[in-house]
Amino acid sequence: MTDEFVKRSAQEYLAGQFAEGGASYEARMNREAAIALAPVVWRDLVRTVTESCDAWNSVTKEATLVCKETMLGDLRVRCSGRAQQLVFHLDSPRLLVRVENTARLEHEPKVVLSIEGYPAESGRSARLVRNNEPVNVQMLVLEHLRVLAGLSRKII
Repeated sequence: MTDEFVKRSAQEYLAGQFAEGGASYEARMNREAAIALAPVVWRDLVRTVTESCDAWNSVTKEATLVCKETMLGDLRVRCSGRAQQLVFHLDSPRLLVRVENTARLEHEPKVVLSIEGYPAESGRSARLVRNNEPVNVQMLVLEHLRVLAGLSRKII
């Protein structure tokens, strides 16, 4: 009977080791995907912001929002007639995207998004994540553009 308990305990130990090994392998693969695909995630974010500004300007029929990439690699959005600006900054060594909106209220938290790899049907992919949840980039950008333009964050 003791041999049976020893066998079960050893098997339980092996199962735990196997699960740990699988989790560390998965974490390593996700980290590698995030590092490799961070430039793609950044380009998608820049494209989304630029398209949103262009759509906004086509409705207002004037250059209300001006998007510009700086020499530092930041993306800055300015609203005509307002002193505030919206800055998207990629911190590539840390795999972070900081969103700084000077038009936000003081009590609102700063937005820091992380780039995270994940398993996809075609291998690995990467996305922006906030508070361990995937970010809807279009909605995030639209909310910040609304605040920058002096509107409420809520979309009617």
